[in-house]
Amino acid sequence: MEIKPIAVIHTDFPEKFGIPRQSGLVPSLMGRIEFYPEYRTKDAVRGIEGYSHLWILWQFSKSIRENWSATVAPPRLGGRQKMGVFATRSPFRPNPVGLSCVKLESVQYDEINGPVLYVSGIDMLDGTPVYDIKPYIPYTDSRPDATGGFSDDVKENNLEVCIPDELKMKIQEQDYDTIKTLLSQDPRTAYIHDNNRVWGMSYKDINIRFTVEGDLLKVLEITQIP
Repeated sequence: MEIKPIAVIHTDFPEKFGIPRQSGLVPSLMGRIEFYPEYRTKDAVRGIEGYSHLWILWQFSKSIRENWSATVAPPRLGGRQKMGVFATRSPFRPNPVGLSCVKLESVQYDEINGPVLYVSGIDMLDGTPVYDIKPYIPYTDSRPDATGGFSDDVKENNLEVCIPDELKMKIQEQDYDTIKTLLSQDPRTAYIHDNNRVWGMSYKDINIRFTVEGDLLKVLEITQIP
């Protein structure tokens, strides 16, 4: 079986660190899906505007390994407890394939790029290869009685985010709430809780450096990415 990308998604994440661990957690995060020339036709997306959400099948392009492990350490369990790889959504899999449910905001047609899909609630790196796109169908895809395994047993614990006024001025107004939400979800490596460690996260054209002590995340520095 040969599988090849049909498109690429462009997002505001130049690196993996800080990307939400699941799609839909930060609804304001936008992505732009551009098809490769072979699939750049209006006929291929005919009728797609009728759907509010889409399933995106994509490649964990920065997590490709020659070998695979039967167990992984999910961040939701603190990064120390092992679970079977097929009981998690870890990017380290026998086949580096990701699945995300995103909201379709609009379809725009470009003379050069053909149909371009604008989606929100993304959890992908900029330049991520897309293998397939399928519509989300509520009457079959929604399962209100579904159980969430060990993820149901872990309490969400969002951080309080402190951004000093002098640093707020370095953030575009339209990006402020999105950045604050991203930081509140604790982007740190799950098993490292060092109060003195300074972490860095890139979003769009800025780098954000911060520390975390207890449930408080404090932004220390915001700089422009060259």
